[in-house]
Amino acid sequence: MAFSATLSSSVFFNLDKNHLRLIPHPSLSREELQWSRGASASSVSSPCSRSGRIRSSGAMKADGASAASQRPVKAKVPHVLTVAGSDSGAGAGIQADLKACAARGVYCSTVITAVTAQNTVGVQGVDNLSEEFVAEQLESVLSDMQVDVVKTGMLPSAGIVRILRSSLNKFPVQALVVDPVMVSTSGDVLAGPSVLAVFREELLPIADIVTPNLKEASALLGGVQLETIADMHSAAKLLHQMGPRHVLVKGGDLPGSCDAVDVFFDGERLHDLRSPRVKTRNTHGTGCTLASCIAAELAKGLPMLPAVQVAKRFVENALDYSKEMSIGKGPQGPFDHFLMLNRKVHNFRKKMILDPSDLFLYAVTDSGMNRKWGRSIEDAVKAAIEGGATIIQLREKDAETRNFLEAAKSCMEVCHSQVVPLLINDRIDIALACDADGVHVGQSDMPVRTARALLGPEKIIGVSCKTPEQAQQAYIDSADYIGSGGVYLTNTKENNLTIGLEGLKAVCLSSKLPVVAIGGIGISNAHAVMDLGLPNLKGVAVVSALFDRECISTEARKLHEVLSMAASEVK
Repeated sequence: MAFSATLSSSVFFNLDKNHLRLIPHPSLSREELQWSRGASASSVSSPCSRSGRIRSSGAMKADGASAASQRPVKAKVPHVLTVAGSDSGAGAGIQADLKACAARGVYCSTVITAVTAQNTVGVQGVDNLSEEFVAEQLESVLSDMQVDVVKTGMLPSAGIVRILRSSLNKFPVQALVVDPVMVSTSGDVLAGPSVLAVFREELLPIADIVTPNLKEASALLGGVQLETIADMHSAAKLLHQMGPRHVLVKGGDLPGSCDAVDVFFDGERLHDLRSPRVKTRNTHGTGCTLASCIAAELAKGLPMLPAVQVAKRFVENALDYSKEMSIGKGPQGPFDHFLMLNRKVHNFRKKMILDPSDLFLYAVTDSGMNRKWGRSIEDAVKAAIEGGATIIQLREKDAETRNFLEAAKSCMEVCHSQVVPLLINDRIDIALACDADGVHVGQSDMPVRTARALLGPEKIIGVSCKTPEQAQQAYIDSADYIGSGGVYLTNTKENNLTIGLEGLKAVCLSSKLPVVAIGGIGISNAHAVMDLGLPNLKGVAVVSALFDRECISTEARKLHEVLSMAASEVK
């Protein structure tokens, strides 16, 4: 279906049994993820999912107790079911969903609602499947295959919407992602007024997230025009009143915006999710792909907002990778979902998605200081976290690669047991080998875009910036945060130009990214740094103030108290 930035999602998946990993439930908070590694996504009850639609772990145990006792326990694979239409051009619809889920390492089954004849020019024909056969497909998959998340795309009749609602009542799942596909990119109407009414009454009240583009949001709201980000904010709130737990209004078609801005609303807070707009004709299927990626990440265990952020980053990377690709003669071509095909994507370990508050007390290790005090890297990291460090960066310039890798793996276990992100300084190879949460690179290191291509959309990438120009480029290159300094003189880097508080302020004011200040910062001057009161200045990064001290945990606690006091005064 030549669906405008949106179409149904279905998921295919290549399973490598050696990389199966059981993951926590998407509804768990970050704090709760001191995480039960042995718990399957389908065996943890969900306090945030809709009643009447949620699989009961108790019921599952009762139903399967006798059978389970007679066969060996097998790992649960994350599973998305897409209920959508088929696109013969394979850019959107079921085909896009299958590719998106395969790219994200998740199994995908499909229920086809319609078959279309379409290409890059437009939709030439639509043949809706009978409601009875759609119901039969749903029964086949849901009754047997332990679906975690259902994602919807083209639902061409009111009867099919009702059948889906009935099927979900009969076979509960953990989450429902609704992509309200209504109009094709070429303008063909795929869902009429009668479907809209049933959508509002039957599907939105049980949806965990609905992901309309501007046209679809307008249609759901009775024709309201959406032309500004403020309009998108209002639309998200109005759509939330119809029942979905979360709303994502996609602004890819927003006129006059140099960024691709999507608005996420969780019922309490609005989040403007911004990324640089990729200039390409190959945007067919972006909406289907985005919704399918959200479904995939939910099935793997991410909470909703991080799932949306990873999905948005994946689409951005895929568009950038495919921007020069040429398929078809029409105005809108498909893009390549498999930019990461040669990477190992079937790793179901819970990922750490950067929360700006993680930058509050950023601890950077130093191999020389560890040797001076007779400490291992692991012991230094444990002590920093005990004292309140909120993120760890391993900067071990002198360590041999083999030793560094083993230490990094040990530090990963320490950090993840405490739900603290771990980054590697410069060494992309070490980050890949130990599956770290991300990397931090300098201006003379590997470019951010190259690092992103190697690491994938879910990893955290920070970059050092001294100037507003570097900060602006970091945003364009899709960095997650900026480390700005040195603010003061420091002994940890030779010939390091200091920028002072005014230079830090200039970087913050020019940046759309969260910023952490670094360079010569300690208990005596951290308060002055945070007193700048800049909204995107999220914390300080320290080296010697922690690691060149006899008791790391004590110094970390003192510094955490200073930062907390400064933050409360700024508020």
